[in-house]
Amino acid sequence: MKALIFDCDGVLVDTERDGHRVAFNRAFSQQGLKVEWSVELYGDLLAISGGKERMRHYFERRGWPSGVVEEGRDAFIRELHARKTDLFMRIIDSGELPLRSGVARIVDEAIGAGVQLAVCSTSNERSVNLIVEKLLGPHRTANFSEILAGDIVQHKKPDPEIYNLARERLGVSAQDCVVVEDNRNGLLAAKAAGMTCLVTTSAYSAEEDFSEADHVVAELGDPPDAMLTLSEIVCLSPPCSGRKANGTGNNQ
Repeated sequence: MKALIFDCDGVLVDTERDGHRVAFNRAFSQQGLKVEWSVELYGDLLAISGGKERMRHYFERRGWPSGVVEEGRDAFIRELHARKTDLFMRIIDSGELPLRSGVARIVDEAIGAGVQLAVCSTSNERSVNLIVEKLLGPHRTANFSEILAGDIVQHKKPDPEIYNLARERLGVSAQDCVVVEDNRNGLLAAKAAGMTCLVTTSAYSAEEDFSEADHVVAELGDPPDAMLTLSEIVCLSPPCSGRKANGTGNNQ
């Protein structure tokens, strides 16, 4: 393994239920919309990658707000998503949402071992950068070779475009990369790019089908709880992928 690539939401921090969902609802309220995404509804909407795409999908099926004409829908979505991003960044900046267990430890081990680090996310670029900088700190952030997010690619997960771009930017082959994802769309993107994929399940994704994953765990973990070491993650990829890491297997 020459590169360790993290998704952001659900992997670095469990943001979806109490971060993004809350920010969407606050944005709807500030816009005067009678829309509220429940915990259950938002779980269903997560099948759509990308916040702007998620809102468009919702409004196309539930009906657009009155006054939003067809030719103005793109601008409406952009403006509403910008408002939501500002609200989400306030949540992150407040420190309400912590890093997931084991993330800082694995990042430190990777830095010590000279493994390249990257983030590949379909979320807004501003919010992804804030999560990395705020929660991982300046020293760790400085060791990330690439932070790819938002609309940097045309096609979002499960399309492999963002992982193919990361491979090119990092100057490594697909078989030298291990991706850490938390949901099926991300898993499919990583595997379509020819990369090894470790899944750390999140609050919304625990029941998804991860049969294509190279390994599945509830979290990376910190002592004294069950955890994966960097060397065990390395052995998920060729040439030692025959040795499974100590964990829960492929279908937790």
